[in-house]
Amino acid sequence: MIIVMEPTATEEQIQKANAKMQALGFKTILNRGEVMTVIAAIGDKRLVQTQAIEAIDGVREVKLIQEPFKFASRESHKDDSVIELGRGVKIGGGEPPVIMAGPCSVEDDKEGLLKVAVAIKSAGGQILRGGAFKPRTSPYDFQGLEETGLKYLAEAREKTGLLIVTEVMDSQDVELVADYADIVQIGARNMQNFKLLKAVGKAKKPVLLKRGPAATIKEFLLAAEHIMYAGNPNVILCERGILGVDSAYTRNTFDIASIPVIKKYSHLPIIADPSHATGRRYLISPMAQAALIAGADGLMIEVHHDPDKAYSDGAQSLTIEQFEAVMKEIDEIIKFKNARKK
Repeated sequence: MIIVMEPTATEEQIQKANAKMQALGFKTILNRGEVMTVIAAIGDKRLVQTQAIEAIDGVREVKLIQEPFKFASRESHKDDSVIELGRGVKIGGGEPPVIMAGPCSVEDDKEGLLKVAVAIKSAGGQILRGGAFKPRTSPYDFQGLEETGLKYLAEAREKTGLLIVTEVMDSQDVELVADYADIVQIGARNMQNFKLLKAVGKAKKPVLLKRGPAATIKEFLLAAEHIMYAGNPNVILCERGILGVDSAYTRNTFDIASIPVIKKYSHLPIIADPSHATGRRYLISPMAQAALIAGADGLMIEVHHDPDKAYSDGAQSLTIEQFEAVMKEIDEIIKFKNARKK
């Protein structure tokens, strides 16, 4: 439920109402606006009578939230969340789009990874992506370098100043990955791995949550809710396509409508991954531009110094030269959007 305080409510009254809800077993979030404060209370509403809460001094009204995702709902947090990612990089709330780029897998070619990282930095990217732990359909495919891959990423960060985002696959590895990463990623296959969601919810690092290949928007936001309910409000959503009917031409169906839909119902930032959404190199640029027009707060793009020799996802990875060209096209879209705001 949402408890709206009077504009004239004192700090003592706000804290009293907040403490009352906590005493009843609710988890609460204080959202202080310019005019009034709102308390989001998450719990079993059967434990309390609405009239009893409305009788507390300073309470203006009590609203019952219809959405099952409480923490992620825009009703509990009216303004867009702005998440601090580190080194001055922010995402959400009208901040400039954040570009995450790099190879699908961190390979045993450390110099190749550094070459890509330098190019990303030079082109205006802020975050280096790369998988050290790789969930693969076949047990015979490359599974990742694990901690060695994390060390390679950390070295690239020190040499370029880029932040790093990398996937964690097991709740037992959350602490290890969080020690190296600036952003911990939950991959599409693990979107409903609730034990893992709870584990990253207890971590302090921002979490990038990818939409599952067959997940509805509601299920996607409820997965984010698990992370936030466990105590971590710093969740970034990622639309990366869902299973479609035409796999001959695209890897997935890029659900670009999910971006404005999520913007309507949630305050969380959302980025798009046109590489996984399409699986085709030539589609990355137009889909990246479309995602930004639709309101995405950033992009995740796969880039490899030699895609034809990539250990995974070479067909959807841009060369460094192609990435530089895409970044110029993206810059034009950003300028266009900024001009429309004026």
